[in-house]
Amino acid sequence: MIACFWERDDAVAVAERLGGVVRRGRFHGEDDDEDHPWSVVLAEVDLAELDEVLAEHDGWLETETHEAPSDPPPLPTEPKRFKR
Repeated sequence: MIACFWERDDAVAVAERLGGVVRRGRFHGEDDDEDHPWSVVLAEVDLAELDEVLAEHDGWLETETHEAPSDPPPLPTEPKRFKR
């Protein structure tokens, strides 16, 4: 589970409280280092305590989507006619 925070101090406080590891997060395509959030990688955590800490430090959870991409629709077998 990964929690994200804009301030380094918030990320360090949460990591110390919940036993996580602080890392610098990156947004895809962002060049400016000042705009990147701080990430806290967490193992097993009590979700109620995590919600409380996120609200207290204005953080959010990174969503992880590991779903396989769906199959594309089949291609047409003949040209599409607009007029007869």
